[in-house]
Amino acid sequence: MPYQVYDTTLRDGAQREGISYSVVDKLAVARLLDEFGVGFIEGGWPGAMPKDTEFFKRAQKELDLRHAQLVAFGATRKAGVAVNEDPQVRALLDAETPAVCLVAKSDIRHVERALRTTGAENLAMVRDTVAHFVANDRRVFLDCEHFFDGFRHDPAYTASVVQAALEAGAEVVVMCDTNGGMLPSRITAAITDLTGRLGVAANRLGIHCQNDTSCAVANTVAAVEAGVEHFQCTANGYGERPGNADLFAVVANLALKLELPVLPDGCLEQAMRVSHSIAEIANIAPDTHQAYVGAAAFAHKAGLHASAIKVDPLLYNHVEPSVVGNDMRILVTEMAGRASIELKSRELGIDLAGHPAELSRVTQRVKDLEAGGWSFEAADASFELLVRGELGEVTRPFALESYRVLVEHREDGAVVSEATAKVRVRGERVIATAEGNGPVNALDEALRLALSKHYPELTSFVLADYKVRILEGSHGSGAVTRVLVETNDGRGRDFTTVGVHENVVEASWHALVDALTYGLDREPVVS
Repeated sequence: MPYQVYDTTLRDGAQREGISYSVVDKLAVARLLDEFGVGFIEGGWPGAMPKDTEFFKRAQKELDLRHAQLVAFGATRKAGVAVNEDPQVRALLDAETPAVCLVAKSDIRHVERALRTTGAENLAMVRDTVAHFVANDRRVFLDCEHFFDGFRHDPAYTASVVQAALEAGAEVVVMCDTNGGMLPSRITAAITDLTGRLGVAANRLGIHCQNDTSCAVANTVAAVEAGVEHFQCTANGYGERPGNADLFAVVANLALKLELPVLPDGCLEQAMRVSHSIAEIANIAPDTHQAYVGAAAFAHKAGLHASAIKVDPLLYNHVEPSVVGNDMRILVTEMAGRASIELKSRELGIDLAGHPAELSRVTQRVKDLEAGGWSFEAADASFELLVRGELGEVTRPFALESYRVLVEHREDGAVVSEATAKVRVRGERVIATAEGNGPVNALDEALRLALSKHYPELTSFVLADYKVRILEGSHGSGAVTRVLVETNDGRGRDFTTVGVHENVVEASWHALVDALTYGLDREPVVS
């Protein structure tokens, strides 16, 4: 496979604010990247970072990579220091990776001001260090830091850095848009100029783009279209400042749009799973609107879209979602038309195609409820109950007589909520009282206590999440409260329900009732 997919999530991606991988985390991320089929995994900077030194030691024993080679990252020798006497160079060899990536200054301004050495010495540093690793049987990649800025300022010197590395035996010299300020057309122009100036093939060059102009993915694709075959990315675009080129977007674009063989067969469909798993390890919520792998990447809200999708899903999807491991979703909102309702119902296992009257009623009811503050976009369970209610398929497990909630602030400063629920269930009037750490928790406990005799399976239900949003009033009314309740049924299934009312407790009651009704409908009833 000629294309080199080079991932630097564990080094450059870890420079994102808020990310701090443990060694165990780094090993887990490396396994996921290998499952995705990348060719190279840059594991970090041994010698400079103790955690990275430990990672490479453990990786030799604990990682069994199928697709990727590990790469150790470090700098060229220091100015005025012999290459075999530089401890950083020694640490790179000690990492015992089959490949190393060296970073070098390629902008003469950085050479003179940051390194405080001469252009000639910088070239010697590049030659000596590359040749040293080649002599030690390492594959060598050289990252030309600030390549594009340096090339625009002094193209002759920046080109001489590239030439020195190639002549010393570097496999690929990587052009780095370190400041992230480039645009695709300028990337292409620079590659054309450089290859013409040096008489080298573009496939001896690599690309590494930061995302400061939101062009990192586009710049990377432009470089590949210009002949570059080595491209560096990070999972989910993690990295310093706005980040790096997103691995999943770059790979998907090249594989699906340009039809280039960038990954082994069967790996692209792991994109969404790997993306979200790495986000979990990084303790960063997945970006729902991320291209290809975001939960909303193939989510459709407008009724016009749904009408076309009903005929052919690809009319509004640029690719088949499953090729990257994702799914298409239809969102039910005030924008929904009959097609949206029909498709969403079908997604939930309900066929409304043969029920035109019910379909019309559900469509109108959704619009009316959404106008009053309800939102079914994130509450599939409540939407399903609404649809099946119109079809006469829902049996409510109980009827409310009344409920009451008290909040007590005690002398010792403790605040305790108490709720009493009076319900009729299977012909029996039941009264139950329970305490909770808040009025909604108390109400939830009281309701489940009242139902537990007839529905003991409720003991496994857990209120997993609770969200409240205050909506602006309409038509002169006061504020309206929307509540979303996420429930886990104890068997690994989560579902979300919604309630809306001017009173937060009543809104919560609606969501809780839907949650218990939906959950019980999915369980074999134990009597």
